[in-house]
Amino acid sequence: MEKIAIASDHAGRELKEDIKEFLSSIGVEFMDLGVDNDNSVDYPDYGILVAERVSKGEVPRGILVCGTGIGMSILANKFLNVRAALVSDVYTARMAKEHNNANILVIGGRIVGKGLAREMIRTWIEARFEGGRHQKRLDKISAVEKKDK
Repeated sequence: MEKIAIASDHAGRELKEDIKEFLSSIGVEFMDLGVDNDNSVDYPDYGILVAERVSKGEVPRGILVCGTGIGMSILANKFLNVRAALVSDVYTARMAKEHNNANILVIGGRIVGKGLAREMIRTWIEARFEGGRHQKRLDKISAVEKKDK
């Protein structure tokens, strides 16, 4: 299975640590890009580390966690080839992959409990992009990205 890059800010660190345990338990390799304590940090500093690697194709997927997930998702979607999806339930996690081929999953550490986060991640990992009409839509998004660069 492919490696997943994961990072959080201080508000998401506790959930990130639980996610790492979960990924290990299901045999998914990951790279933890921080943080490793609860000292206040700026989430962009850590979101960039994951989004850059996904954008450049160094890793196929990433997971980002901050307090609400909003900041990390805004940041990650600034990067070319990144489709970051902020999810809060199992259905949106599945749709993020099946319809949007999201390559970064973003979770709010102060919003989502550990059990739900695990189920969302499992669903996202196991889901497959459906392509078809959804690919046409993603192509339109890619065209906007290329136009802006």
